[in-house]
Amino acid sequence: MVHGILLARVPRYDVEDLVQEVFLTVFRRISSLRDPAAFAGWLAMIARNRATDFLRREAPAEELPEDLPSEDRSETEARAILDLVRSLPEAYRETLVLRLVEGMTGPEIAERTGLTPGSVRVNLHRGMAQLRELLARRESHG
Repeated sequence: MVHGILLARVPRYDVEDLVQEVFLTVFRRISSLRDPAAFAGWLAMIARNRATDFLRREAPAEELPEDLPSEDRSETEARAILDLVRSLPEAYRETLVLRLVEGMTGPEIAERTGLTPGSVRVNLHRGMAQLRELLARRESHG
């Protein structure tokens, strides 16, 4: 879940380090958690906050030239789709990454993020609809 939350927000190459930072923060702050049942939501909040802090401090990345040799086409396509997912509203972005990249079910997403199952279903449905629309637009232009 932490990986998916971060992947929905920060550049892919920074995710692994940030996952470690999130768990170090959790380890240091676990004594401040009053209700053990709230752990999943608390963990998700720490991951979201860490992504926000990272993005505030991160220097803008430089774009690579278009003629740079590319790796495997399927990986390039997956990155392009992830970029489209990242362009969606935050609620849809996070639930879609947890579903499509991390392979979590709707109930698992709800349990781990603290969202209601109904909210997860709505976010997945609307997010997929918007993603399909973006993909269709991309196909018609490219």
